[in-house]
Amino acid sequence: MSPHATGRRRVHRSVAAGVPLAVLAALVTAGPAAAGTPVRDAHVTRTAVLADIPLGTFSNGLLPGTVDDDRGVDLGGIGSDIYPAGRKGEFWTVTDRGPNGQIKVGGTKRRTFPVPGFDPAIVRVRVSGATVKVVQAIPVTTSSGKPVTGLPNQAGRDEAPYSYDAQTPLSYAPDGLDTEGVVRAADGGFWLVDEYGPSLVHVSARGKVLARYVPQGLHLTGTDYPVVEALPAVLLHRKINRGFEGLAQLPDGDLVLAVQSPLSLPDTAAGEASRTVRLLRFSPGRKAVTAEYAYRFDPVGVVDPGEDDTSELKISSVVAVGGDRLLVEERTDNAARLHAVRLSRAADILGGRWDDAGTSPSLEQLDDPAASGVPVLAKRLVVDLGTVAGVPGKIEGVAVVDHDTLALANDNDFGMTDGADAFDAQGRLVDSGIETKITYVRLPRGL
Repeated sequence: MSPHATGRRRVHRSVAAGVPLAVLAALVTAGPAAAGTPVRDAHVTRTAVLADIPLGTFSNGLLPGTVDDDRGVDLGGIGSDIYPAGRKGEFWTVTDRGPNGQIKVGGTKRRTFPVPGFDPAIVRVRVSGATVKVVQAIPVTTSSGKPVTGLPNQAGRDEAPYSYDAQTPLSYAPDGLDTEGVVRAADGGFWLVDEYGPSLVHVSARGKVLARYVPQGLHLTGTDYPVVEALPAVLLHRKINRGFEGLAQLPDGDLVLAVQSPLSLPDTAAGEASRTVRLLRFSPGRKAVTAEYAYRFDPVGVVDPGEDDTSELKISSVVAVGGDRLLVEERTDNAARLHAVRLSRAADILGGRWDDAGTSPSLEQLDDPAASGVPVLAKRLVVDLGTVAGVPGKIEGVAVVDHDTLALANDNDFGMTDGADAFDAQGRLVDSGIETKITYVRLPRGL
């Protein structure tokens, strides 16, 4: 039992659950509604809230001396992903890089890290009544057992880190990880995905990084763990803070990694306007990417009525359904839709012209990729969560609880907001009031 079951204020990020592959398979084969047809009869059946835990208490209980001042921040971020832990109501979750925000200084946004000593952690939680309780936590560490931290890796590629008030520059950390997705590995350890590299990270059962797989040409040096350039070089064009976010484990053991947003090819403007994002299939046995797929977002106004900024579209969760089938979550911060897809061999684009950064127009620039011969993954709408009353915003985790119920996890950003008013005159957090929740949603026709 972890010592972190009690604390002070509630933290703000929800967790989504995972479910047996046979159940998910039933979901796909049962014939979900066609894309564009919202399912309006789904409803929330249960909501549980993460118990209050001061971030300093949590972190120092895992790695003493990690956090000297948590600035009044509670544990958050565990809604970044969720994976079944083998007992009813229990899940493995993972935090992201920790509390962070943006403050404008001289007209330029600076990325702030109010608790720079925070170390990402794999957290086992239990849903008990209306409460989400922490029952175990595993810090993510380097080969020598030091915290990886959540600080960015490389100057010129990642945002420069600053103190909570955006006045003092912080050091980059080559070991730093912005962890998002988690699944349990066959060896008893875990696989994580990271937004910085973007990268796929293999850690031991005790959280020690065994290997970090990054794009070819990243040239990440100075790490205290092995780095392997095993991913396509085209991923070097990921948008800042939009690397890998979704992670699923297929029945054969292969992993599916989802890039959160379209790549910035050939430039930022093209990526911001694009609705085409990429999924990768990775073989742990071969330690290599074996397939790549093009996935097409619905128009942003369909996902989130009233929103007109295409760059708000993201993939935050992918869930294995059985065989080569997945549930894919398309979202903005306010709405989300779940689609069922099949990863067919015919849709594989790995190693082709779309992986060449010099291809013009790029995959991301195509208004109609299918018309240009790109085998875009076919999809079918399962549920429009934006139509379900009681579902929190910023859903980042999805899983199946039983034959007719999904579990959803929201990201509360550690209670932080952007801007100079995020902290008071004493440097203490002005909490947003958004709580970390696990929300159960029942589907209208079951799975």
